[in-house]
Amino acid sequence: MSDSMTWAQAVVLGAVQGLTEFLPISSSAHLRIVSALWFDDDAGASFTAVTQLGTEAAVLVYFAKDIARIVKAWFVGLANPAERGLDYRVGWYVIFATIPIGVIGYLLRDQIRTGARNLWLVAIMLILFSGVIWLAEKVGTQRRSMAQLTLRDGVVMGLSQCFALIPGVSRSGATSSAGLFLGLKRETAVRFSFLLAIPAVLASGLFSLPDAFSPSGEGVQASGPQILVATVVAFVLGYGSIAWLLQFVSRHSLNWFVGYRVLLGLAVIGLLSAGVISAT
Repeated sequence: MSDSMTWAQAVVLGAVQGLTEFLPISSSAHLRIVSALWFDDDAGASFTAVTQLGTEAAVLVYFAKDIARIVKAWFVGLANPAERGLDYRVGWYVIFATIPIGVIGYLLRDQIRTGARNLWLVAIMLILFSGVIWLAEKVGTQRRSMAQLTLRDGVVMGLSQCFALIPGVSRSGATSSAGLFLGLKRETAVRFSFLLAIPAVLASGLFSLPDAFSPSGEGVQASGPQILVATVVAFVLGYGSIAWLLQFVSRHSLNWFVGYRVLLGLAVIGLLSAGVISAT
C-alpha cells in the first residue's frame, strides 16, 4: 500500500518545482530525485504535472501584458490582414509549435508516467543533455531578436520541447538550446521558451488533475489540500525564478547550469549503484 505524503514533503516538492521549472536543469528530474531520497518512492507524474500549473500561473502573471497583447493581435489579425504584425505571427508560432508535444505526449502518456521516470534514465539524460546545452552555446551565433522570429523557429523549438517529456532533459533547456542553434539571441530563445510552455503545461496539468486527486494507488499519495499548497508554493517561487533567469541570461551563458547537471547526474548514478535509492 502506498504511503501518504506529509505536509512537509508537499511544501518541499512545491518549492523544488517552483525553483527548478524554468532553469535548464529539469524540474521533473529534481522532483523525481527528491521523492526517491525522501520517500524512497515516486510522487508521481500526475503530481508533477499538476504542481506545474502553479509555475505556469506564474508565467501568465509575469507575462500578462505580453500574452494579452499577443492574443489581442492574433484575433485582430484573423479579422484584418492589414493588422498582421509580429504579435499576430508569434501567436501562430506558439499554436503550431504546441502541436507536436500535444500529439506525442498523448500517444506516449503511459510510458511518460512509468518507464520514463526510471532514475537511471533520468541521470543519463541529465548528463547527456548537458552536452546539447554546451554545444548550443558554443555554435549559436545569437544574432537574431524576437522581431526576426519565424514559423520555422517556432516549429523546431516546438519539436525540441517533446524531448522534455523525459525527466532529466528540461523543457527550458531543450527549447532554449534549439533557439540558440537557430541563431536566436539567448534572451529571445528563453523568452519564447516561456511562451511556448504555456499551452503544453496547462493542458498536461489539467489532463492530470483527475489522476492527481484520485490516484490509482501507485507512488506516494497526496491529498487535495496538499497538492493545492504545493501548487501555490510553486507559483510564488516560480515567479521569482522567472525574473531571476531573464536577468541572468541577459549577462551569462547557460553553461553555468551544465556543470551542475553533470554533477547531479553522476551523484544519482552513484546513489543508484550503491543501492541507496531505487531506480523505479
